[in-house]
This record gives sequence, structure tokens and C-alpha cells, in this order.
Amino acid sequence: MDKNIGEQLNKAYEAYRQACVDRDHAVKELQQKVENYMQQIREQQEKIELQNSIIAKLKSQLAALNANR
Repeated sequence: MDKNIGEQLNKAYEAYRQACVDRDHAVKELQQKVENYMQQIREQQEKIELQNSIIAKLKSQLAALNANR
């Protein structure tokens, strides 16, 4: 009977260990995705700032043209 309990404990421990490995892998994968998304967000924000700068320059040029008319 003790052998059966030992086998059950070993199986339970192995299942627990595998669950921990799977959890750690999922956490690392999620962290990598978050980092990638944050980088994409930073890049998009830089593009938006550049576009806003271009828009502001074009508006000032348009205002100058309209003032000359």
C-alpha cells in the first residue's frame, strides 16, 4: 500500500511541477508580448508626434498664404 501512495505522490508532484513550468512559460510569453506591444505603442506615438509637427507646419504655411491674399 505504501508503494501505491508513493507513486500517487510522485505523480501529483510531477503534475504540480509541470503546471509550474507551464505557468512560468506562459508568464514569460506574456511579458514578451507586453514588451513588444509597448515598443509598438512608443513607435506609433513617435509617428503621431511627427505627423502633428508636419500638420502644424502646414497649417502655419496655409495661414501665411491666406494672410497674403
